[in-house]
Amino acid sequence: MDVGIGNVGSLLSRIMSIFASIQFVDVIDMLLLAYILYKGFKLVRETKALQLVTGIVIVVAIYAISAALKLKVMSYLLENFFQVGLIAIVVVFQPELRRVLERVGRTNVKSVFAPGMHSEDLVQSWSDTIDVLGEAVSQLSDTATGALIVIERTNRLGEQIENGTVMDCIPSVPTLGSIFFPKTPLHDGAVVIRDARIIAAGCFLPTPQKEERINKQLGSRHRAAIGMSETSDAIIIVVSEETGTVSIAENGELTRGYTKDRLVAYLRSKLIPDTGRDINIIGILKSGKERKNGRKKEEA
Repeated sequence: MDVGIGNVGSLLSRIMSIFASIQFVDVIDMLLLAYILYKGFKLVRETKALQLVTGIVIVVAIYAISAALKLKVMSYLLENFFQVGLIAIVVVFQPELRRVLERVGRTNVKSVFAPGMHSEDLVQSWSDTIDVLGEAVSQLSDTATGALIVIERTNRLGEQIENGTVMDCIPSVPTLGSIFFPKTPLHDGAVVIRDARIIAAGCFLPTPQKEERINKQLGSRHRAAIGMSETSDAIIIVVSEETGTVSIAENGELTRGYTKDRLVAYLRSKLIPDTGRDINIIGILKSGKERKNGRKKEEA
C-alpha cells in the first residue's frame, strides 16, 4: 500500500516538475505547432492526399502494434517500407503535394480568422438549397436540358473545384438555369455545391474506374457522375440531355427516375436527416405549451 502511494506521489512530482519547467516560449511553440498541423490537415483534406495521410497513420499503428507484440517479420517488413516509403510517396503524390504548397502560397491571411457558419444557419441554408435544387432540376428535366450537379459532403473536392470556374454564390433557380443553358461556356461541366453554396461551375469530373462495365447507353454526364461517386462520398445529380430523366449517382451506383418530390426527400434524408425529427419535437413541445397555456386561461 505504501509502495503504491509512493509511486503515485513520485509520478505526480514528475508531472509537476515537467509543468514547472515549461516556459512561455514553450507554450508559443506548442500552440504554433498545433496550429500548423491543423491548417495542414485542412489543406490536405482538399485533395486525395487525405487518403495518403490516413494510410500512413494506419501503417504506423500496425508497426507500433507489431513492435509491442514483438512480431519480427511484420516489424522487419514495415521498417524497410518506411525506409523507401517516403521517396515513393513524394513520387506518386507529387501533383497533390505541389497543389498543397500552391494553396499555402495563395492563402489569404484574413481567411485564417474567418468564423464558420453556425450549424443552425447551415441546416436552414441546406433546406433552402434543396428546395432550389428540386425546382431547378424539375425545370431542367421538363426542357431536357442536360445538367450535372455535385453536392460535396465529407470528402473535399478541391481538385474538381480548381479545374472549374469559381463562383461562390447562393443557389437559385435562375442561376442554375443560366449555367446549364445550352451553348453557354459552363453548360458542359459540373456545378459543385459546398455548404449549401455554389462554389464552382464548369468542373470536369473523373472517369469511372471500371468504365467497361457501365451500360454503353449512358452518356458522358452519367459516366462522369459515376466516376465522381466512386472516388468520393458526394451526391451527384444528373439530368439527361436526351430524355430529361433525373438520376443520382452515389457510392459508384446510379439510380434513375427521380421526380421533384422524390429528389427533395432524398436530399433531405442525406444532407439534413435529423431536421424533420427536430421540427416534430419542437412542434410537439410548442403545441403542448400552447395547450397548457390555454387550460390556464380557461381556468382563470
